Amino acid sequence: MEIDKAIRESDDRRLKTKYNNAIYVIKRALALYSIEEVAFSFNGGKDSTVLLHLLRAGYFLHKMEQKCSNGGLTSFPIRTIYFESSAAFPEINSFTYDTASSYGLQLDIISSDFKSGLEKLLKANPIRAIFLGVRIGDPTAVGQEQFSPSSPGWPPFMRVNPILDWSYRDVWAFILTCKVQYCSLYDQGYTSIGSIHDTVPNALLSISDSCCKEKFKPAYLLSDGRLERAGRAKKFSSSINAVGNGSGSVDSHKSSLLVASVIAVGEEILFGTVEDRSVSQTVVVQNDKDSVAEEVERRKSTNDMVFIYGGVGPLHSDVTLAGVAKAFGVRLAPDEEFEEYLRHLISDHCTGDQNEMALLPEGITELLHHEKLAVPLIKCQNVIIFTATNATELDKEWDCLIELTRSCGFLPTMVPYVSKHLQTNLSDVETAQPLSKLCLEFPDLNIGCYRKSRKGPLIISFEGKDQTQIESAVESLCKLFHPGTFSGIH
Repeated sequence: MEIDKAIRESDDRRLKTKYNNAIYVIKRALALYSIEEVAFSFNGGKDSTVLLHLLRAGYFLHKMEQKCSNGGLTSFPIRTIYFESSAAFPEINSFTYDTASSYGLQLDIISSDFKSGLEKLLKANPIRAIFLGVRIGDPTAVGQEQFSPSSPGWPPFMRVNPILDWSYRDVWAFILTCKVQYCSLYDQGYTSIGSIHDTVPNALLSISDSCCKEKFKPAYLLSDGRLERAGRAKKFSSSINAVGNGSGSVDSHKSSLLVASVIAVGEEILFGTVEDRSVSQTVVVQNDKDSVAEEVERRKSTNDMVFIYGGVGPLHSDVTLAGVAKAFGVRLAPDEEFEEYLRHLISDHCTGDQNEMALLPEGITELLHHEKLAVPLIKCQNVIIFTATNATELDKEWDCLIELTRSCGFLPTMVPYVSKHLQTNLSDVETAQPLSKLCLEFPDLNIGCYRKSRKGPLIISFEGKDQTQIESAVESLCKLFHPGTFSGIH
């Protein structure tokens, strides 16, 4: 069988593992159900294309084990379901029918909606299990296992998900290694195909053209698989508006007070630069999943943003991700893209599917990538999780988050604060009254003072959104004392 042969001859160990696991699931399903009791949902996309060829290989190997095959696979007897839609791309329809013809698929074409069409199909046929090309990260994958009964309210059948743990990279590694045909849209920059109303080429694959005509690289050249759905136009637009990247929303954020909290998990507090006047409170919680969940649940519903650090890692006390998952009412599930980052970072110490560090809150996680970070930041709706293990790393991650916010606008932002610091050898008594009056004169500024050591100079800080006000406050203070009493700190 050409698919099995191509994988066996490949040097891609990861792909071989994914292939073997998927084949096991397929053979297990074929052992549990007769060929009349199984069906395959095909939609012409890359995931179902992979599943088609896995099913061909799995069926062939299943028959070989039963010694019912003479070495060739001349037919594919698994019933194939295609939900035809007027909103489908013409290329998808053409590819689906061409594929059905090439491989002799028993195509059941359903033109009604998925649920009602499925109900009619199951009433007319003894189907008990349906193979689906669902992968973790898909909107419909939340809560699913490789074998998952259909959801309440749906006709009863077993959902079989052989490629549930496959990543975007795994899908394209299979397609290119096995040299199978795929829909032509993927060569035009489309990375995730929905309907003609909500799908556009992925802008990350755009290339410049001398004729000013926009062109795109093929889908398999997308370097960051987490961004495969960036071409889903409706989703992209709504998410941008939700975080305030539209003109009205941005103005609203800039003129109002945003509220954020910082949660430190564990006994070790990292004194980094995660400081901003929009942070309303910093709390420390113990290394306990329930404590983390309770605090996250409280903060995420009352704050615009919640920043959390500490408690991320392989130790038994690293419970932050589990706590966040519990706060949102979801489970932890393997994240293939995050696992790849970990493989590059800790190499042989990463143990594949048993690597608990690659378990992230399912269905709500977005990885925030920055070229300066070896491991991306983790965003679960309005909760940002830092993976730093020391103050230096935390400073770096915070700086990268600020850069991402400015360039991508995925977080609500206000007008940034500006500051200025002075130092002096004056005593606290000498400066107390002038500073109190200054606070009354400039109520929009935050004026504070401190010493780094008991005998060190007094440092006076001025913070606010208006640089002109800060300069006026500094000038007013300096006029009250002899020239040279204060020096600036840069």
